[in-house]
Amino acid sequence: MGKTIVEIKESLEARIGKPLRLKANGGRRKTIERSGILEETFPSVFIIKLDQDTNSFERVSYSYTDVLTETVELTFSDEQNKTAVSGQ
Repeated sequence: MGKTIVEIKESLEARIGKPLRLKANGGRRKTIERSGILEETFPSVFIIKLDQDTNSFERVSYSYTDVLTETVELTFSDEQNKTAVSGQ
């Protein structure tokens, strides 16, 4: 969706409070998949509140650069369609 950090940040700010699915590179060929809600955005990072049923901790934060470099992929699921936020 966004091709610059500013576009990614604006796209995420418009989706605060929406449920999402997170896929992140965990290093050493590991992929981490979690679900939660986009809770808050800051100038350099955004916060995701994770589902407590499936995760051992409450919140995670990532930078907009992580989305731009495709280290993190966010998929927002609405009632009608799914929208992925990525750097490409």
